[in-house]
Amino acid sequence: MAVLKVKFTKTRRDKLAQILWILNWLSVVSGIILFSLGLFLKIEIKKRNEVMAKGDINSVPNMLISVGVIACIINFLGGKICYDCSDANKFSRWKLVMLPYIVCTFCFTFCILVGALMCYTMRNELEESLYLGLRDAIKFYKDTDIPGRCFLKKTVDMLQIGFQCCGNNGFRDWFEIQWVSARYLNMASKEVLDRLKSNVDGKFLVDGVPFSCCNPSSPRPCIQYQLTNNSAHYNYDFLTEELNIWVKGCREALLDYYTAIMRSIGIAALLIWLFELSVLIGVRYLQTAMKNILLLGDLEGESDGWLLENSFAETAKYNINIIKNLGKANQISTVSGMNDPNINVQNTNCGKTNVTTKCIPAAS
Repeated sequence: MAVLKVKFTKTRRDKLAQILWILNWLSVVSGIILFSLGLFLKIEIKKRNEVMAKGDINSVPNMLISVGVIACIINFLGGKICYDCSDANKFSRWKLVMLPYIVCTFCFTFCILVGALMCYTMRNELEESLYLGLRDAIKFYKDTDIPGRCFLKKTVDMLQIGFQCCGNNGFRDWFEIQWVSARYLNMASKEVLDRLKSNVDGKFLVDGVPFSCCNPSSPRPCIQYQLTNNSAHYNYDFLTEELNIWVKGCREALLDYYTAIMRSIGIAALLIWLFELSVLIGVRYLQTAMKNILLLGDLEGESDGWLLENSFAETAKYNINIIKNLGKANQISTVSGMNDPNINVQNTNCGKTNVTTKCIPAAS
């Protein structure tokens, strides 16, 4: 029994073909939107490429870009097919193409759904990439005179100012690394030498942060050094007073930023998937209705259209049997010796071996 069978008159078939022609052109626009969203996300990731570890974070924008290009091609072809389906004579040249086209379009719409879901499942990979990238960027913050790293100080400072953040997980990350270059340390100073000797690794560690961590909205002048020393500043309590530096870590700030972008892109991709799926359903109805009208021979009469010719269970069973029997078409059964040309061949006794004359087999 056909699934969701609908009866179509000549007028309804023509209207359906015209509507699908328009919807396919709208689908071309949706493909351009997918391409643009993927390109936008790729550019945004590339902007902060220096503070991200290499990984699979570009898989989502690359997939959106690919799906967008394929959408434009497939829907452009679909618009041509639906336009010709308004004429039964023109449809005859597409009837062998439409079913493979529908199958390919179904796989394509599934890829859109996968791309939309990936926008929501990418958070963990993005978080790990940001953690490792920011850790290395902060570690090399002081290396302004080393080729390949000299740009990291500016990158981190602009990042902390732009996203109102400080450090990787928080401002305390700066306490654990030497972020002041040795070229700016007075090695003749006893205080500097004492700090270097007090550390096992010989690093100059201070409870301070770079200027880019300062919050310009704070009424108090920025306190960058000796943040944990209450006696170093007048009327200052490290534990109770709200610090005038950014408290949020840059990893959290960037993760929130990219999560918001990907959530919006995911919603847009889901809406486009639903739209493409509705167009695909309409094309399937048009294909079955036109196929049946050709079988009936009455081009002006009524015809049935459906999503599946048989029930879901029968269709699934049929496809499973096709998969199971795949590759068995050219095999020869040898059960009980059947169909084997080398078995049950009647041998002719040509007599003794010393007879030189040849034995001529009797005609059957």
